[in-house]
Amino acid sequence: MTASLNSNTSSHLAGKVALVTGGSRGIGAAIVQRLARDGAAVAFTYSSAESAARDLVASIEAAGGKALALRADAADAAAVTAAVDQATAHFGRLDILVNNAGVLAWSPFETFTLEDFDRTLAVNVRSVFVATQAATRHMKDGGRVINIGSTNADRVPSAGGGVYAMSKSALIGLVKGLARDLGPRGITINNVQPGPTDTDMNPASGPQAEALHGLMAIPRHAHGTEIAGMVAYLASAEAAMVTGASLSIDGGFAA
Repeated sequence: MTASLNSNTSSHLAGKVALVTGGSRGIGAAIVQRLARDGAAVAFTYSSAESAARDLVASIEAAGGKALALRADAADAAAVTAAVDQATAHFGRLDILVNNAGVLAWSPFETFTLEDFDRTLAVNVRSVFVATQAATRHMKDGGRVINIGSTNADRVPSAGGGVYAMSKSALIGLVKGLARDLGPRGITINNVQPGPTDTDMNPASGPQAEALHGLMAIPRHAHGTEIAGMVAYLASAEAAMVTGASLSIDGGFAA
């Protein structure tokens, strides 16, 4: 994996510590790299991609950054809480939480299994609540919580996506409510809602890409670095008055 810390390295997150759930691949890895590039020490969780997690840590450390990989299944509430506590203990503080871990089950309603329904809610919704509750116990005033939602909370382009869309729509209500709970401490909480993004889960060369591009104002997949850029803004001091918001970065998919 190519190191992302380079001559464009910023330092506006220097001294900060971030935790990214599901951070070993795809959008999560891009976020880990960007936050490290901006000066934060970054812990991240992974469930199975151990080799990718090791490579990501090595690339950040080789470029002068600090990173920590923690194995944790997002569906396991105890494991998620333990990862938050371990990251805080390792780096001595926690300032930024990015709830990125997610699963995608997209299949006909008639055959959608209860197992897939339960896991979708456990990973996409419950783990966000669990991690946020655990993380904000450690955060000082002015912390940041950023959830990776989906443009499908606003638009479902084809059959089979009802449960996934429901799970991402739930995050909209959660951040609106938690913005009230956390606001007195200056802790912000927001959603970033990507549209089609070039990852293993949804490659730009995939069989559905052309159809998806036909629904967009900017007819291409986003790059993970573009999603990470919005996350980096919300993690910064400049975004101190942005909270309870769901911000789409979807090329006009839901426009």
